Amino acid sequence: MSDSLLYKLRSGKPPKILFFLKGYLQMCVPGCFFRMRRNNCLKQVERHPDKEYIHSRVDYYNKMVHSASLPDTVLHEHKRSYYIYLDKIKNFRPSTFHKAYYFDLQDVARWFNQNFRIGYIPGDVYFTPQFPAIVKSRLLKDDNANSVILKLDKLRHFLFVDDPIPFAKKADQAIFRGKIRLSRIREQFLRMYFGSSICDCGVVGRNEGYPEEWMKPKKTIREHLDYKFIMALEGNDVASNLKWVMSSNSIAVMTRPTCETWFMEGSLIPDYHYIQIKDDLSDLEEKLTYYINHPEEAEQIIEHAHEYVAQFFDAKRERLISLLVMDKYLRMTKQNI
Repeated sequence: MSDSLLYKLRSGKPPKILFFLKGYLQMCVPGCFFRMRRNNCLKQVERHPDKEYIHSRVDYYNKMVHSASLPDTVLHEHKRSYYIYLDKIKNFRPSTFHKAYYFDLQDVARWFNQNFRIGYIPGDVYFTPQFPAIVKSRLLKDDNANSVILKLDKLRHFLFVDDPIPFAKKADQAIFRGKIRLSRIREQFLRMYFGSSICDCGVVGRNEGYPEEWMKPKKTIREHLDYKFIMALEGNDVASNLKWVMSSNSIAVMTRPTCETWFMEGSLIPDYHYIQIKDDLSDLEEKLTYYINHPEEAEQIIEHAHEYVAQFFDAKRERLISLLVMDKYLRMTKQNI
């Protein structure tokens, strides 16, 4: 079930070619242009009207409170779904790992000395690194300070939608389309709810050995918006659709998150920003039926979700927060910036 050209054009996702074209064009701008502007840019926080908010988010993403030297060794190790990199910034090239992670790193790293060393683990990270490292996702646990979050793989993860369909006019069902791979929760969901009247669910992509009847055609984002509820089930790490679901007039339905990204999934409030179901999924039908019968409460969740995603819309503030996270990382790893 490879993606057809027609599906790619209709999917609702931004075209990768424009993202990569922008990235390569930015490579033509000399890095010194950004480094000369860095200090003035960082000083903006002191006169920013959201100063306290900005600092709180910087400390949320970078929880380092004690200085820690990076190991002297150089690491370049390709794993199944991630890459372990410990080296100078300048040695991470577009060919090292997926190009999207290269361009997303360079959006921030180009503002700093390219000879500084970083720990960088692009990909789906579902463990805490042994040394301070920049990651897309980290485990929601107390001892995860070595996982420093930046806004990575944003073409795939940071997508928002303008949903024209009111909640009341959507179908009284939840929808799920996705791959299973090694996701226990997704496999359990399909085993429990495939064929249920409350869920329109199916697996997309290559059949990985599951019942053939589970295989369904992909649906575009626009087609997902016909449903009142959209399942946001974690895969290798986070549910990549959560951001656009929470910007829609549908409601994200999920178990309590175990990982988080730049979206700060750990700060989401159950049954306030999304509908939370038990880890064993046993109360899914009960929760959906409740909100179908109490639409005013459902629309409050949608309103709260819209308020939450709105904090990520200020591009200049997002860039400032990113630079401050990297600035703190380099200072806490004892590098003179």
